[in-house]
Amino acid sequence: MIYRVVIEKGEDFGYVVHCPAIPGCYSQGNTMEEAIENIKDAISGCLSALDRDLISKGKELASIEVAV
Repeated sequence: MIYRVVIEKGEDFGYVVHCPAIPGCYSQGNTMEEAIENIKDAISGCLSALDRDLISKGKELASIEVAV
């Protein structure tokens, strides 16, 4: 899947990046490239945690992609 992320120069060092489509999904890196790689891991982790949370609540899940 493709997610839009926002990257900004950090106040103290490096870059801060977040994914607006996933509340609370943030990461950082010393370089812009490192920040992008780190947010990929963060997005994957956030989605996995969401899936586990829904499954633990007994929700029936289906994951599909839709084009907009």
